[in-house]
Amino acid sequence: MADARKIYVLNGPNLNMLGTREPEIYGYDTLDDIAERMEDAANRAHVEIDFRQSNHEGHLVDWLQEAHAEGAHAVIINPGAYTHTSIALHDAIKGISVPVIEIHLSNPHAREPFRHKSYVGMAAKGTIAGFGPMSYMLALEAALEL
Repeated sequence: MADARKIYVLNGPNLNMLGTREPEIYGYDTLDDIAERMEDAANRAHVEIDFRQSNHEGHLVDWLQEAHAEGAHAVIINPGAYTHTSIALHDAIKGISVPVIEIHLSNPHAREPFRHKSYVGMAAKGTIAGFGPMSYMLALEAALEL
């Protein structure tokens, strides 16, 4: 059953620790704070947000496939460290018809060299990075325009 007014927001490993984990890099907002702001914006735009987090790569793959099967409008994904390691996420994104927007709170290109390569970004429609929690809101705006 198609749900063209639903946008999945998927969050990878360690994002459940936002607000306390390296706040000088990731800020003091929790993932719940970000989810609340996205829900408010989604309600104003008359779309549904399905906001999820997992520390397990397979869950993220399953959720990407679910978004495809459900006919979601878009997926916004912050894959965390899987950005730089997950060919499985790359392949899952390539295997679905739903547009995927990769996001990051920090700018990976301004950080350690191992963070400069994104397997997710190679498959995603686009990437938004470096704007802290605003990256999520910018991605929502982009998703609504797709």
